[in-house]
Amino acid sequence: MKNAKEIREQSTGARNVVRSLEELGIEAVFGIPGGAALPMYDALYQSDRLRHILVRHEQGGGHAAEGFAVSTGKVGVCFATSGPAATNLVTALFDAALDSVPLVAITGQVGASLMGTDAFQEADIMGATLPFVKHSFLIKDAEEIPARIAEAYHLAGTGRPGPVLIDVTKSAQVQECDFVWPPKMDLPGYNPVFTPNARQVREAAKAIAQAERPVLYVGGGAIRANAAEELAELVAKTDIPVVTTLQARGAFPDADPHHLGMPGMHGTVPAVAAMQMSDLLITLGARFDDRVTGKLDDFAPNAKVIHADIDPAEIGKNRAVDIPVVGDVREAVKGFLAELDDAYSEFGKPNLDPWWAQLNKLKETYPAGWEEPSDGLMSPQYVIDRLGELAKGSIFTAGVGQHQMWAQQFIDFDFPRQFINSSGAGTMGFGIPAAMGAKVGNPDKTVWCIDGDGSFQMTNQELATCTLNNIPIKVALINNSSLGMVRQWQTLFYDERYSNTDLNTGANTERIPNFAKLAESYGCMAITVDNPEDVDAAIEKAMAENSRPVVVEFIVSPDAMVWPMVAAGVSNDEIEYARGIRPDFGEEQA
Repeated sequence: MKNAKEIREQSTGARNVVRSLEELGIEAVFGIPGGAALPMYDALYQSDRLRHILVRHEQGGGHAAEGFAVSTGKVGVCFATSGPAATNLVTALFDAALDSVPLVAITGQVGASLMGTDAFQEADIMGATLPFVKHSFLIKDAEEIPARIAEAYHLAGTGRPGPVLIDVTKSAQVQECDFVWPPKMDLPGYNPVFTPNARQVREAAKAIAQAERPVLYVGGGAIRANAAEELAELVAKTDIPVVTTLQARGAFPDADPHHLGMPGMHGTVPAVAAMQMSDLLITLGARFDDRVTGKLDDFAPNAKVIHADIDPAEIGKNRAVDIPVVGDVREAVKGFLAELDDAYSEFGKPNLDPWWAQLNKLKETYPAGWEEPSDGLMSPQYVIDRLGELAKGSIFTAGVGQHQMWAQQFIDFDFPRQFINSSGAGTMGFGIPAAMGAKVGNPDKTVWCIDGDGSFQMTNQELATCTLNNIPIKVALINNSSLGMVRQWQTLFYDERYSNTDLNTGANTERIPNFAKLAESYGCMAITVDNPEDVDAAIEKAMAENSRPVVVEFIVSPDAMVWPMVAAGVSNDEIEYARGIRPDFGEEQA
């Protein structure tokens, strides 16, 4: 906003909201009107610069804004009114906080004089969301609105990205005022460190030059920092193997032989083994989440840790760190590259051939694969494998469950922001609205949502939004007639007591609902597949239809399970490649 020509015009608080978003260059807003937000929506009616997409549920609006944000790298914006509408946004704010998604949520609030009286649809949404937002603002004076929106936008998209809430009282919305732009922002104390400390960067480079079994542990922060190009350069220079977390899939291409896959509970054997055996973890924008580390005390027991992250609160939070590098991940990697030549001159470049021989043997011995179901139904892994092959270059979103894990296992991701999913919160129902937002942000890209019959039933109403707003997403509905991941745990740890996990949606059931009819009622093309010979043709037919959303239902086996697996709370050394099969990491296993 530097050197911008000042705008000053007669306005209202509600118009200030809309004008501020216009001046920030916001392209799309997802939301639903209601009493406490009506003045904002009246102002929106007069705007020809903001595209508002009327969603069917506020949670869907929040996830759509997330999908837009993650896929584009821009700040996503959503609207809601007060009370239950605002509380419906809590899940999306929680999701965005854990996955570091830049999001601004603007909610209407009852008039200032009514606050604290338990007025109709009054809810303390600031108090309710306090643990799940990067910051929040309550606005009672219309003159504040431009500055607070500019501050929210800046906070959401800088430092560690995250959600910011703006709660605007109805009295402020109807108040007459001036619109002045650009506003003067006032964020005392907010000064995220962008450039890492040079001494720490040098120490990191020295550690890299001396490591014999290093691993690049890459998290979602690498994608948020747009560090993929620098990461590729670092790998080329050092020959170090790479693992990418669920949020980082695509930060480094799967096709590159340096990539070992995803680490953690459902990671690949080579990725899990490499981290356990490593002597140096070069951690880039990751947070040592329990789904990655397993039993924390036994995680990578012999590894020295470099941890580069823009959020200093993450460094040392879960795992003790030897070399902290606070700053933007992209800048940290640039620093490593700049210092490595001197480090190699001092210590010599390490010979990683023995390390790679061990890792390549693991890759060869324990490749990704699956067993065909014994019940005669289709393998979901086969379906997703074929989708990845036939829809190369698409953006993929996912719901949460087995289908999400199979997607990250059997689709090769080639570029950042290609795979959008809910990781930290594990929010079922994320997939369809996120795909909607991704398609709005990337209209020229094909966008597929890989969903399960459980997740699908939580937010499928947004297919109506897609049809009415010409947002032609494609849905691969992996219908195993159950809450698959919960059922898998019941199989493994609860003696096959399948308590309340049968959804009655698939083969040999009542088929409630009939997904094909449901999809058609929303104006979508509907295709049902129960034979593996028809999978390719169905995907190709869906790819050819671009005038409306498409739902392809694949009837698959409920007995299929996600492997490899590390049971919750145990050491990663106890990973199972398949049921009852424990991999042998080799002589260096910790």
